[in-house]
Order: sequence, then C-alpha cells, then structure tokens
Amino acid sequence: MAPPRLVPPAVVDPSGTDALRAEVRAFLAEQLDAGAFTPSVDAWLTQWDEQFTAALAARGWLGMTVPVEYGGHGRSFVERFVVTEELLAAGAPVAAHWVADRQIVPSLLKYGTDQQKSHFLPRIVRGECFFGIGMSEPDSGSDLASVRTRAERVAGGWSLSGTKVWTSGAHRAHAFIVLARTAPVDRADRHAGLSQFIVDLRSAGVEIRPIISMNGDHHFNEVILDKAFVPDGMVFGEIGDGWQQVTSELSFERSGPERFLSTFVLLASAAENMALQRLSYDVNLGRLVARVAGLHQMSAAVAVRCNAMNGPTSPRRWSRCSAPPPKATSPTSPTATQAVIRTTPIWCRGRSTSVRGSRCAAAPTRCCGVSSRGGWGCDDDRRSNRPGRPRPGRDDGRRLRGLSRNPSWGRGA
Repeated sequence: MAPPRLVPPAVVDPSGTDALRAEVRAFLAEQLDAGAFTPSVDAWLTQWDEQFTAALAARGWLGMTVPVEYGGHGRSFVERFVVTEELLAAGAPVAAHWVADRQIVPSLLKYGTDQQKSHFLPRIVRGECFFGIGMSEPDSGSDLASVRTRAERVAGGWSLSGTKVWTSGAHRAHAFIVLARTAPVDRADRHAGLSQFIVDLRSAGVEIRPIISMNGDHHFNEVILDKAFVPDGMVFGEIGDGWQQVTSELSFERSGPERFLSTFVLLASAAENMALQRLSYDVNLGRLVARVAGLHQMSAAVAVRCNAMNGPTSPRRWSRCSAPPPKATSPTSPTATQAVIRTTPIWCRGRSTSVRGSRCAAAPTRCCGVSSRGGWGCDDDRRSNRPGRPRPGRDDGRRLRGLSRNPSWGRGA
C-alpha cells in the first residue's frame, strides 16, 4: 500500500520549465569552464560574488517575480524555484543577492511604501543593492519577541540603539531591516510594540564587527547601533506591526530550497561516485537522498501554491501567499509551508512528482531502495527505532522545515 503524500503533487508543465532549467545549467557550465567559481557547500550563505550576481541579473534571474512596474520580470514562483534550485545544487556563489531576492523583495512588495518599492526593488533586480537581516540579538535568538534594540522617536525619524548578531554579509551589504522595540514590553502581549526599520549600514551610529567562524571564514557579523538615525521614510510597514511582519518574512526564509540543498554538492558527488561504483554501497546515503527528495517536493509545492494564487502582481496577492500567522505562532514556522501541510497527510516519501529534470533526480543512484531518476520512492527500512536512527516524536529540527513532529519515517511501504 502506497503511503500518503507529504504534500500535493507539485504539478508543473515541463514545457514551461525544462527550457529554463536547461538554460540555467548551460550558463553554470560556461561559468565553471571559465573558472568563474568553485562549487561550494553553503554557497548561498558564504560565497559573495557581485560579478556573478550581475551576470544573473543580466539574464533576468534576479527579481524574477517582481512586477514589471518595479523593474522586475513578472515571472512565476515556479520559474524562480527552478533557477534557485539549479544555482544551489551547483554550489554557485549567490550570497550577495540572496537575502534581498529571497525575503526582502516579497516583504517590500507586501509592506513597503511606494517610495521604498520604487527605490529598492529596481536596484535589487539589477543586482546593485544588497540586504542583511537585523533580527537576532545576543540574548534573543529563538525567543525573538525578547529583542532589546530600542527605537525612540526623534525629530524627523527614529533613533535606534542595540546590538544585532549573526548578520550575514553586513560588512558588504547596503542596508538591513531591523526589528526593534518601539513601546515598552506588555506582559499580556509580548509581541506588541515591535516595529521594523530599513537601516543604512554605512550611516553614522552603525558599527560592524566581524564574527569569524572556526574555519576562518567571515560572513557573520555583529552590528552595533548607537543612536543610529532612521528617517520616517525608512519605517518599514506600520509602527507596532513588527511581529506580524517579521513572521511573514521568515516564512519566505524558512521554506526556501537552500534549507535542504546547502550540502547538495557533497551529496550529489557521493551519489555519483556510488553509481559509478567508486564508492561502496551506503544505506545512510540512500536515506539522505530520499529525505532530500521529500523536502524538495515540499518546497516545490509551496512555489506551486503561490502560483495558484496568481503570483505577486499586487500586495494583496502577496498577502494571500504569505498570510500573517496568529500572534502566538513561532517565527520559525513557515506559514506558506504550513498552509500546504494543513490540507494534506504528512509523509516525507512521496512516490512520484511531475517536477521533472530536477537536480534532485539527476543521478540514477541505488541506495536503500532509492531510484532518484524517475521517482521519489524509498523502501525505507523498518528499523527506524534502532538506536541512533530518527524516531517518531523527536523534535530535532524537522519542525523548522515544516515537517510533522511525527513523520512516521519507519513505516514500510
């Protein structure tokens, strides 16, 4: 008996995406042959290359879903997903534009003023404006409502003071959107009194300190705001609506394919070597392939769901595509993904998909019963309750990916 699907089939007309996918792969092959980049793990986070970003912009692959009136291309979510997936799977250096294209664009379309849209969106589409995220603080990570950065009203704008951490690319980006408290904490509603501001990272009162990773890389930063002035025109959304806005923004961040394709370069290499019998048979690799396939299907279904809502041709439709969650909802829960999951049974091993030609189905591997060409099926073993294997009921981060706390990985087909 076939298991229930994780999400509805991501029905995509191959005639509308195969040509685009082939075009992106050809571009990537040219770039690799020219030595323009070296495939890298977590390239969307660590590999900053403004020339590569400019090359993507020249081909119309930035701001793909931005309406034409703001300098965008008015293309579909699914088309953007295809381009994004290919870039991630290739380990391409996309960090420069990643945050801006992934979540700032939809947030601007949904909450930005006409002036903010007209100023920032065309520049993002052209690959000329880069953004960071100003959410986490030294004592406020998962409990985002406890942020201590303060915004005080002053003549002509606001004065911001506080510290943000883990701000990727802040030392290179032009601006970041800061979550700050504009009213005292209300013990009855901790989510009230929060607002967002677009802060120029090169303005007075902004100090950026590097956070160096253990391997010596520098992409994280600590950003200290010391009475940094933000004009009224850079208030983002409505004062006091920061919680609703930031959770909506995070729905775009947490449901993106980078969540499961960050290490695809390594996984694809291992699968290819196993298929060519350069690497010994590995059951664990098969499980990883199967789960990546399931997560791919989930993420693709989010894009298809947004398409079904007619795309981002107006702020109203953006709002429908990423409806604000209840106030008590965790900011790490992707609302678009939840909208899909609420209407379907939970299972991470769908049997087939009509999203064809994906990198996730590129190699004819055989591990743990997986055939990654032509299907997503996996005859996963019935030994998932053995020590060291995922057990139903463990909350080990799957919720952040939009998966159930009990995905029943151990049931046989």
